[in-house]
Amino acid sequence: MNAATQTLSGGTSSSTRWWQLVVGVVCMIATANIQYAWTLFVPEIQGTFGWARAEIQIAFTIFVLVQTWLAPIEGYFIDKLGPRLMVAFGAVFIGFAWVVNSQATTLGGFYFGAALGGIGVGSIYATCINNALKWFPDRRGLAVGLTAGGYGAGSAATILPIAAMIESAGFQETFLFFGLLQGGLAFVAAWFLRSPAKGQVPASQKLLQATRDYTLKEALSTKLFWLMFTMFILVVTGGMMAVAQLGVIAQDLGVKEFQVDLHFFVMAALPLALMLDRIMNGISRPLFGWISDNIGREKTMVIAFTLEGFGIIALGYFGHNPWAFLILSGVVFLAWGEVYSLFSALAGDAFGSKHIGKIYGVLYTAKGIGALFVPVGNLMMEATGTWSTVLYTVACMDLTAAVLAIVALRPALAKHVKFSKDLLAKETAAGGNAAAAHA
Repeated sequence: MNAATQTLSGGTSSSTRWWQLVVGVVCMIATANIQYAWTLFVPEIQGTFGWARAEIQIAFTIFVLVQTWLAPIEGYFIDKLGPRLMVAFGAVFIGFAWVVNSQATTLGGFYFGAALGGIGVGSIYATCINNALKWFPDRRGLAVGLTAGGYGAGSAATILPIAAMIESAGFQETFLFFGLLQGGLAFVAAWFLRSPAKGQVPASQKLLQATRDYTLKEALSTKLFWLMFTMFILVVTGGMMAVAQLGVIAQDLGVKEFQVDLHFFVMAALPLALMLDRIMNGISRPLFGWISDNIGREKTMVIAFTLEGFGIIALGYFGHNPWAFLILSGVVFLAWGEVYSLFSALAGDAFGSKHIGKIYGVLYTAKGIGALFVPVGNLMMEATGTWSTVLYTVACMDLTAAVLAIVALRPALAKHVKFSKDLLAKETAAGGNAAAAHA
């Protein structure tokens, strides 16, 4: 029977959950530019106001810190209020954030806009990921990958219009127009979301999955959670630097203004790289998520993290060549984007769906820690005079995570799943005995 037409538990058509997935992707697309188009605005802001690049990039760090560190609180409200109100709330904030940016004339104004954007994006991102995890326990990697892919690739179609509007109308008008457009789209889409009923969707038959729903306190007491948290930090740091600094790296490597001639069109290297990177970033999340649904999260992590580590090393070594810069930046984004599908899916596998909003919310704060290294990257580059030092450092972090995935994560997950199943059996037996005694 076709997956789109089969009936799930409770008589609900499978098309219902795929529709929920599509709506979640639309919401993610509407939020993507706040993070991924920021690099286009930085040179214009610097040229207009004359502030130091590192001072401007603090806004990016504030955005990511607010987005990530509020995730546990957002997770609580997701589990309590449901997806509609949370996404509608976030939509208002993402629109308002860029309206503030369009009027800002001080660093404090941009920092305030970044904080508003962090609240808005965090609310939408956490809600849509959480909803995908709940609707697709049997295909978590693919579902979360597609949802996160909307965020990763969502800016691909708008990078060129944003760049063109900045060029023609200035960055203030661009902030205002796209802020209202994106916020409005997410607000409308929010009202089509809902969560599944208990027992409405099937579990996976291929992967190691705990059959017990852990509370946040229980999850935080496991060694597995903190191992995942450490690996998340190691891998996300390099990608965060690439997202925020790609325009700056291109400028410092001397390839920013290089005109790429593909015969049927000519484009500067940086906007082309940004467009290709968004596409690769978006592809990586469902691709590696689907792979992980079939061969396991740990093996997929080894493949992806190793590819990213060597890709970053090559970017540092060959990045002065415009063509190498285009190709290798795409490789880095392909291998980095999957972290948001793999770790969220793994959290659902390990700790269940009931409290996943709160649990993944805490795990997701690893991104906030990674964001702290974005300004540090600028300082390292200024101290050493080359981006190679920065890139080689984060490559070592990626390769370390790849090793941990196979030597530490794999046995820890197997042990955790066995323990959780034994614990659930004991709890069920105790509950049954108590019910019999009461009767």
